[in-house]
Amino acid sequence: MSARPNMSGARPKKSVRRVVSMREDRFDVGSLPKDLQRVYYKLDEEFGEDYALKVVFVIRTGVELHRAWHMTLLTSKILQQVKDKFGLRMTWELGVIKLKFRMEDGKYELHRKVPYDYDSEYQDIYMKIAVALVEERITVQQALMFSFDTKHGKHTAKSGLFLRDFPGRLVLYPLEAATCTVIFFGGDWYDAGVAAVCGLAAGLVEYALSTIGGDAKVLIDVLVGTMTGAIGGLFYRYGGQKTCLPAIFLGTLYWFFYGTAFVIGILEIGTGELETGVIRFMAVAVKTFILTMGAGYGLMLTNDQSLDAWLDQRGNCNQINLDDQWWRIPLYLLCSASALGQYRFPIVHYWRGLAVQLVGYEIQYQFSLWAASRHTDDFLDVASANTIAAMASVVFAVGLSNGIDKLSYHYNARLLHRSDYNGENTAFGDFMFNMSAGYVRVSNWVGLGRKSDLTFLQMEPKIREQTMELNDENHPRKEINLNPDEEKILIEAVISAENLNVWALLMPTVYQLVPGSLIARLWFNAIFPPPLIKGDEDLDIGGVLYSYTTYKPDTVAESVFQILMVVATSLALGLLLGLGLVQVIQFVWRTIFCSCQMCDERGVTSQSELNRKAARNGILDAIEEEDDPVDISVDDDDEEKDPLNEEKDPSVGNPVLDKYKEVEDIVDVDGEPQNETHKEMKEDTP
Repeated sequence: MSARPNMSGARPKKSVRRVVSMREDRFDVGSLPKDLQRVYYKLDEEFGEDYALKVVFVIRTGVELHRAWHMTLLTSKILQQVKDKFGLRMTWELGVIKLKFRMEDGKYELHRKVPYDYDSEYQDIYMKIAVALVEERITVQQALMFSFDTKHGKHTAKSGLFLRDFPGRLVLYPLEAATCTVIFFGGDWYDAGVAAVCGLAAGLVEYALSTIGGDAKVLIDVLVGTMTGAIGGLFYRYGGQKTCLPAIFLGTLYWFFYGTAFVIGILEIGTGELETGVIRFMAVAVKTFILTMGAGYGLMLTNDQSLDAWLDQRGNCNQINLDDQWWRIPLYLLCSASALGQYRFPIVHYWRGLAVQLVGYEIQYQFSLWAASRHTDDFLDVASANTIAAMASVVFAVGLSNGIDKLSYHYNARLLHRSDYNGENTAFGDFMFNMSAGYVRVSNWVGLGRKSDLTFLQMEPKIREQTMELNDENHPRKEINLNPDEEKILIEAVISAENLNVWALLMPTVYQLVPGSLIARLWFNAIFPPPLIKGDEDLDIGGVLYSYTTYKPDTVAESVFQILMVVATSLALGLLLGLGLVQVIQFVWRTIFCSCQMCDERGVTSQSELNRKAARNGILDAIEEEDDPVDISVDDDDEEKDPLNEEKDPSVGNPVLDKYKEVEDIVDVDGEPQNETHKEMKEDTP
């Protein structure tokens, strides 16, 4: 056990994390994949354990953040901050699925294959871990151990663990299918019931194939689509042909449509990541086509006239006018809650996600109604409604997250006994602390909160007593002592006190606004061609009136791709404009109204820390000429800070490392290497 340096004399006040005697727990390197272990040992031999562990942390954080949100621009920014902070000599290439990490100018290279697995909770936690490490609030050992425990569910509430994986997630599929069928796709309550059955069947198919694993997971999309088409077709055939099949199919497959990826692809293209954006856009379009083909197969198996069944919409669809229904917003919130569950959003914080989703939806809905009568012959009403809704969602999400950070500041500052906290004996500070403490107690009482949050709150009297003794120069106490479990809870509290990840709030809202169903309509129109529009017209020729019948293409039904591009691009532009507006507002506020110390609730005096905080949420930085992140240049003033500038004896070294360059080509699907090859390259290979 090692204690922090003791204070003598007046003993200036320090926060708890700096005076607690922490046990020297060490991250188990043996838990890493074999290829990463080899890289770690080589870097440890050359540059020391601390440097090697920080490289490991960058790789693990990059993989988990990419898995959780698939936002390459944001993940790269966070990794770049860690790299810049500690002078790491590494670069990375974040693709749609495949990630490449290069260390020591390409001397070592690791490849990973990371599938989609949207996860708002992990988005927030892994970013907070990286921020706490960059701001030197935790050590790299603590960061790696905490991220390992996070991966194994030790920092997730029991309520969240239930919905995090199957079989608990099965409750989400019928709920989302039923509510989406009515609120988005023109179905009625009968259709909602059929969609619920289809949703449960789709969830069971995904559960079964995921449990089998391996190549069976490739069949999820086509079998989910086939099961949906077959069940919907049976209800249509034997239920009196009163089923709105398009609403049921689109509502059930809503979660499988990868709609968010369309907007992300447009964002990447618009910000200069052309290759990743185009590949992402094409990949999700093909995967959506697989889902629709499966639904077509299922309908064909259960109906002799599948085309007639699909086109039989006039008397079955759009029977409810949502404008006249009082339950429109409650139903949308229920649908949004199911989406938050799919995104693994912490249940205790659902109100945050629902608030942002409601703002985006209602602005989009009301503006569409207002603009529809003014733009009957174009799609500018759709485009403008989406852009304004996306902008409002971004601004509201940033404002909400900043507000929550400000409100929780007093709670965190008191529990962590921060040295710069000035609200200890104020009525406002007491009120904010008691409100936050009550929220923690109530959320645990109803079974939704994390037990560790309540435990840390209950530790407050013990920590306060020891802190007062430590700050008393006449008291013999020299350190704060906690047991091992309490130390882990303290580290969790330090990490949780970091600012909220805005994109963890925003991504479920983007998912609810995106056009995944539009590309599905395009593919369904390819499978089931829309009929020609029949019209009767009269023509006067020489005083004789002739009647004739015309057949014209349904331009609205056949313009789905154009609508898709309008919606996806307008949403992406809305996000960009919203982020730009937030930056302008923050710049004006900080420039006119406050200094760095006044603007930052922690009293941070370094402008660079404020810049890092602002940069983590933005994606507007221009793309530099070099694709890979630029290595840190070493100046004379910085030479002492660079751990790699120490002179080494040229006679000391590993002859294998001097002669060969190792490239590890690892395909990692679920966190473990699935196959690996080892190649030896010549030393001069670039």
